[in-house]
Amino acid sequence: MISGGDGLSRGDAAAERIQKILSAHGIASRRDAEKMILEGRVTVNGLTARLGQSAQSGRDDIAVDGTSLSPVKEKVYIMLNKPRGYITTRSDERGRKTVMELVEGSGAKVYPVGRLDMYSEGLLLMTNDGQFANSVAHPSNNHAKTYELRVRGDAAGALELLRRPMEIDSRIVQAKSVSLVETTADGGDFRVTVGEGRNRQIRKMCALCGLRVLSLRRVSIGALEIGALEPGHWRYLTEEEIKSLNT
Repeated sequence: MISGGDGLSRGDAAAERIQKILSAHGIASRRDAEKMILEGRVTVNGLTARLGQSAQSGRDDIAVDGTSLSPVKEKVYIMLNKPRGYITTRSDERGRKTVMELVEGSGAKVYPVGRLDMYSEGLLLMTNDGQFANSVAHPSNNHAKTYELRVRGDAAGALELLRRPMEIDSRIVQAKSVSLVETTADGGDFRVTVGEGRNRQIRKMCALCGLRVLSLRRVSIGALEIGALEPGHWRYLTEEEIKSLNT
């Protein structure tokens, strides 16, 4: 194989951005892969990769921390019911429990699609298919996400406020639907559906309305529902479920 000075093989029409290749191999999400490239952890044909660089998987020698990528294996799609207390990342320098521990029995090198914070529970998708992950997680694809939450505060008084547009992190956001399921002595239970599902969006929405979130559980993404899957357990997605999220 003849390589140019930038570490790329020439004349490869199928060359792709390196972060896309890393994502497709289940190494990291595209955003995390970009960070790895900027940190100098990725090489192409022995030379340090640069952000925006392209290569051809299977011909160029792409390595992360000195280890070359192995061929992409069969694509795997998993639904996990994430319990409270686990963080949505592949590893944690502080030694906290991660969702990776819960899917060790899958026999595949998968990574989380999107995020659920440490104190949130419920439906979390995991895969080694980078294209699928980007399609599901990207806000522009508008896969509605529904959450069940218990709050402390004036739930009835906050209902109409939660339904209105509000500014969060310099963006105007608005829930697709908000319903007050039940009131309690010190708060209530809501069911909230959002389109984009930005970082901690529902918690921030509640805070702006004077509510404190006591528990938060994601129960659906698009047409995919968590159903009776027990906390800490996982299952493979069906072909129909995969197709519903790819459209």
